[in-house]
Order: sequence, then structure tokens, then C-alpha cells
Amino acid sequence: MNLINLEDEENKKIRSLLIGEPKNDITELEGLVKTLGYEICRSVILNRIEQNPVYGIGSGKAQEISALAKELEIEIIIFDFEISPRKQRNWEKLVKIPVIDRQEVILRIFASRAQTKEAVLQVQLAQLEYARPRLAHSYGDMARQRGGNFGSKGSGETQLELDSRKIREKIQQLKKQLAQVVRDRETQRKRREKIPLPSCALAGYTNAGKSSLLNALTGADVFVEDKLFATLDPTTRKLQLKSSIKTSENEKGFSTNILLTDTVGFISNLPHALVNAFKSTLEEAQRANLILLVLDSSDEKIESQYFTVTKVLEEIGAEKTPSLIILNKIDKLQDNPARMAKLSELFPDAVKISAKTHEGFENLSEQICEQLLGKEISCTIPFENQNLLNEVRKTGIITEEIWLDDAVHIKLKGGELKKNPRLAALIAPFTEGNINENSK
Repeated sequence: MNLINLEDEENKKIRSLLIGEPKNDITELEGLVKTLGYEICRSVILNRIEQNPVYGIGSGKAQEISALAKELEIEIIIFDFEISPRKQRNWEKLVKIPVIDRQEVILRIFASRAQTKEAVLQVQLAQLEYARPRLAHSYGDMARQRGGNFGSKGSGETQLELDSRKIREKIQQLKKQLAQVVRDRETQRKRREKIPLPSCALAGYTNAGKSSLLNALTGADVFVEDKLFATLDPTTRKLQLKSSIKTSENEKGFSTNILLTDTVGFISNLPHALVNAFKSTLEEAQRANLILLVLDSSDEKIESQYFTVTKVLEEIGAEKTPSLIILNKIDKLQDNPARMAKLSELFPDAVKISAKTHEGFENLSEQICEQLLGKEISCTIPFENQNLLNEVRKTGIITEEIWLDDAVHIKLKGGELKKNPRLAALIAPFTEGNINENSK
């Protein structure tokens, strides 16, 4: 197998030939290949895929593709669908150049993007698990031996067996290192949970603008680039949500803090090896109180991208987490009212924003508050219990505060009380109605 070696490919425009499935759009693969830095010389869409054990397509079509690759001086052939190790070996014997599939393209991109220790380990693990069954097509002579002498008991290990054993050992080593990293992150998460702040996870199709939104909302400096999978590592920042507060004297600004996490971007047919490898990272979405599902409103394939994101969320067990759809990049649709109307029809409850111009941020803040902090609860707290007022302010947004002769009347978003049963029990005697019902 052509093991992934980015150093040899750096600063080179590798000439590639793309092979797509019947009736399937190859645009996404083209975007992935461009992100990898390869030159796309030609894209070929197959008329049909046969159950052929040698190439997966008819031998005549395979010979035709081989001739085309030679004519165009192609350096690598890339399939838009998974090809088995056996078919990959057969193709490389035929065309005499590397042949990879969509999954390996994504692995190569991830390998070039990983920055933190956890992301690097996750990508290495995914690469090795992908490479192990494909080792055989690295060797022309499968019987090469290593060790053993004439007359000895055994003839020794073949090179294939030796390399396979080394990969197994490396996989076990990486899994141990990852387990330690995950334990360290669990410790960090528990420290954060000691200060009970609601959490939101940004999830969405790659290149939908999640990192740009995180930067715009929180002032973070997450790397942003107009390419697929520009960032892999989850980044958590504190976000201050603002709301108005009514008092008996005047109105003034009041705010509360939440934790906002940017997660790895999704893509259709995301390799299972990567879904498994990044499961600990994607758990940020699973553990969040609210998922902000970011979509690119300017992309014509927004519906299929929405389907892809919801499918991946199901795979990681986050489909039951409350979500809020955010249509980003509406600044690109200012002169397209028909498109805006269509989006409103497709996603009637979505919040329309622009991470670039900050349009819609105020509405987004209000919607997050509504989703996270629940319905309003009315309380009348006597002066002798004013200490409760300070505790309430730490856990929810007070929307109304009126000082009476002998008490303070407040209204607050009660969703956070579900995570603070002690405080809920303390203010229950001063609450109108059932506090558990109100806080849903």
C-alpha cells in the first residue's frame, strides 16, 4: 500500500483522476481533493458498478480508465467510494500508479490538519486501522522471508507478517495514549462542571462557518480558512449572553455566561474509522445542553448537508440533545430574496445570521437563552431571604426584578434550576406554581 506520506507530496501538484459513482455528484470529492492540494485533471462518472471481484467494474472499462490515466500522465487515481483492499491491489497492478478512495483522501486531510496531541493520536490510529488490511498491496513478493535458516524449525516471519505485527503493536500503544488523553480531558471537564454553566456545541457541515461564528461571538482566535476541515480540534470558550432587565427604577443590561464549543466538521460518508477515532471529541456535542446546528445558507445543497449532520449526530448518540438551526452566511443572499424565502420555508424555526457582519446576533442570543434557560418562573423573595437572590443571578437570566415594600419580585429563566436541585428546593416556597413544570 502507498502509506500516507505528506512530506513527499508537500508543495507538489499531484495530477489526479477522479472516478465517481453512477448518478452521484462528484463535487464534494473535488472539494476534498483540492483541499488536499492535488490537481484534478479529469473526473469520470461511471455508468454502472458491477459486482466484479477484480476491479468492481467491467474489465473493459478498467482498461479504458487505465489508458486515460496514461494519456493524461495521471499520478494518482481517486475513487469517490470505498474500494476493498483486494480491488485496490488489482487496480494498482493494472495502472502502475497509486489508487486510493475517498476515505483515504479524508484521512490525508485530517493528518495535515491535526494540531493537538489528541487529534494527532486520533488520526494516526485511524490511519493505521485503515492501512492494516491494505498492507499486502505494498509487496510484490508475498513470500519474502525475514529470519530463519535452512534446517531450522520455521522459516521465519514474512515481511508482511512483520509489518502487520508492528502495526498491531502501534495501534495498541496509540489506544493507551488516547485513553490517557481522554482521562485528562474528563478531569478538565469535571473542573468546568464545578462552575455550573450551560454548554452549547457548534455542529455542522465542514466549511459552514462554525469556527468563524465562534470567533465572532467570543473573540476567540480559532484558525479559519475557506477549505474543508480547516480545523479538527474542539475549542471551548466562554460566551456572555446579554438580556435586558426590568427594575422598578430603570432598565439596565444583565448577562449570563455559557460555554460554547466548536467541534470537527461533518461530511457525507464520513469514514467510520474517523467517527470512532473522534468519538471522544464529538462527545462535546453529545454532552452539550444545546447543539447549535450551523448550515451554510448560500450552499445549494443545504438540505443534503442538514441530513448529513443529523445522521452523524445520530451515530454519536446526540440526536436527542435539543438543537437550534442556524443559517449562516446570509450576507451572501442580500440580493436574492427568493432564496431567503425558500430557506424560511425549509427551516421555519431557524435563526438567520452572518458571522462576517454579525447580523442576527442579538436574535441568536435571545434564542439560545430561550432554549437553554427554559420558561420564565415568577418568584417573590422576602427581604430576609435576599441571599437567595444572589444565587439565582448566578444560574439564570433574571428578566424582571421589582423591589416591593417587603420583598423582591423576580422573573427568571428556569431551565438551569433542573441542574441545581438544591437551589430549586430553596426557592420553591417562594415560587408561583410548580417549579418543576415551569423549568421544563
